[in-house]
Amino acid sequence: MRYGFIIPGGGVRDIVELGREAEAAGWDAVFYWDGDWGVSPWVTLGAIAAHTERIRLGAVLHPLPWRRPWLLARDIATLDQLSGGRAVLPIGLGAVHDPEWAAGATRTGEVIDRKVRAQLMDEGLDVIDGLWSGEPFTYDGQFYHLRDATLDPTPVQRPRVPIWVVAAWPRMKSMRRVLRCDGILVSDEWTPDDLRAMRAFVEEHRGLDTPFDVVMEGSPRGGDPQETASAVRAWAERGVTWWLEAMWSEPNGTEDVRARIRQGPPRVEQSRDGDPV
Repeated sequence: MRYGFIIPGGGVRDIVELGREAEAAGWDAVFYWDGDWGVSPWVTLGAIAAHTERIRLGAVLHPLPWRRPWLLARDIATLDQLSGGRAVLPIGLGAVHDPEWAAGATRTGEVIDRKVRAQLMDEGLDVIDGLWSGEPFTYDGQFYHLRDATLDPTPVQRPRVPIWVVAAWPRMKSMRRVLRCDGILVSDEWTPDDLRAMRAFVEEHRGLDTPFDVVMEGSPRGGDPQETASAVRAWAERGVTWWLEAMWSEPNGTEDVRARIRQGPPRVEQSRDGDPV
């Protein structure tokens, strides 16, 4: 099990300092959120990369249909270069079910139709993968068209930066997208049976030989990391490989977040064979 912390907000300099403190406290990754307005996650993560050496870096959650995929491919490749190969790309459709999010997207002319956004995401994945190859890339989709496009530099990580995707089990269209990626973001609504069935499906049908992660986002349980560790242990036993801790609810000011980061991740003890105990 590995552990990431999602910084919920704050001033840019505070966010960078919190990222540095997360590494010092033993977290395995630090994330920022990709909102409509405010701090740019990629610029901020680049600054964190310059002040850290080990932790992975990414934005949770990035709505891929909201971005031009060739620009996103460039930004993530740049972050991977700056960090020496520590970027990760978590993606989703965007919170189209949230009226506030949908209203904001409508004001800027974004597509909110779920079917169209799914098509945009699938084509976006095609484009990102093609550009990260470093070879001249031509693409003719319904929405995106490229002619002999070459990205330089490409990511440090090969064959690519790990891509994690939100998906709904057992919807096959959604799960086929998972098979193209390197991890799945799951919610606490998933049952143990859901997780077992999903993992069996991925193991049977995924044609890639890269590692595959099961990523769970959750909130700290009270003020005691051991209480959170008990909850994390249950998810580890079900096959979850990453715990991303988030403080979306108040109190979550900069000093509250700093105090939690300094406590360190809610580590689950493991037996010699690697199983949680």
